[in-house]
Amino acid sequence: MKNNYDIIIVGGGPSGSMSAYEIAKAGYSVCILEKTKKIGSPVRCGEAVGQSGLAQFFEPKERWIKSKILSIKLVSPNSTEVELDFDKETGFILDRTIFDYDLSEIASDSGAEIYTESYVKNLIIEDGFVKGVEVERLGEVEKIYSKIVIGADGIDSRVGRWGGLKTNVRMKDMESCFQYTVDNIHLNQEQMVMYVGSNYAPGGYLWIFPKGNNSANIGIGISGKHSKYKSAKKYLDSFMKEKYPDVSILKSVCGGVICAKPIKNPISNGLMLVGDAAHQINPMTGGGIISGMKAGMIAGIVASEAIEKNDLQSSFLKKYYDRMYSDFGKNYERFYRIKETVNNLTDDDLDSIASSIISIPKNKRTLRTIFTKAVYKKPSLLIDVLKVFSGL
Repeated sequence: MKNNYDIIIVGGGPSGSMSAYEIAKAGYSVCILEKTKKIGSPVRCGEAVGQSGLAQFFEPKERWIKSKILSIKLVSPNSTEVELDFDKETGFILDRTIFDYDLSEIASDSGAEIYTESYVKNLIIEDGFVKGVEVERLGEVEKIYSKIVIGADGIDSRVGRWGGLKTNVRMKDMESCFQYTVDNIHLNQEQMVMYVGSNYAPGGYLWIFPKGNNSANIGIGISGKHSKYKSAKKYLDSFMKEKYPDVSILKSVCGGVICAKPIKNPISNGLMLVGDAAHQINPMTGGGIISGMKAGMIAGIVASEAIEKNDLQSSFLKKYYDRMYSDFGKNYERFYRIKETVNNLTDDDLDSIASSIISIPKNKRTLRTIFTKAVYKKPSLLIDVLKVFSGL
């Protein structure tokens, strides 16, 4: 490891790797500092993405994909089932261990340096500019200098706080999540299933994402505002006992997901935040792989431009936020408004919506139709629905 780079990236997930890839392609020196032993592990994610989203960056490799999803089943509180085929999109359930590792390898092959077991302890700030990081590696703490630091260190980002950015989250916008990866489960391996309602997942949803070979991720995300004193694990365990008592549990994972709007100011002098660290997560679904990759890509391009022009001020780095907002940030604000309304629907509301949708021929059902009915109590959100689901 050198003691000086053009750009340092804290975190080796998809956002960080995409930033590193773009910076290395542009010919600048860049290193990724990842605190875990191996990039891609541990996995804290449902692992679902859309094919078209992933294809924006690279041709999907078969080794990344555990299953291909062609339809979705939504289950309401009274067990009404609404099925919807994905006519214009194929979903993928990824193997994040392999996927994340391969992305880092792509960045490395382009010239990025990657160091695991490298725990960043603080930022170096001089004269109002972020100038590098203090990192502990192999039992020693050293200072590594750079022109720009990119924080890709996840929802519990410390880089943003150290840099004075406002990264706090309101409790109502933080979902508590728990997930099992299970085996010996027999279901349609080309269909994801989502359960909604206070009996399943108050203020969120419960998911079943098939992973091929009779395995699946079964998880839940709930809002503390709606779930009161019962934990995500307890809701999921009740569901498992009722629906899948005989499956084999291979592993479990717990954590939080931010379901807020992207933060307004993910930059300061010499500093940028990307991905989960900047709350760039779809607040309706909790998904952030593709948006994190896009943000990482944009940040890498803008950081390279900043170095080329020798302008590291936040006024220049704001180009990153502006491009991100135009690309997906504005839609995520719309999704947030929709989420706020959907999360306040009663079980009777959800059952009524499901009942009205199953009366529509299956080949005419779309996500836009479903969400149009979901916001019927707040007609002002119809424009948001039409815009975020245009073309679907």
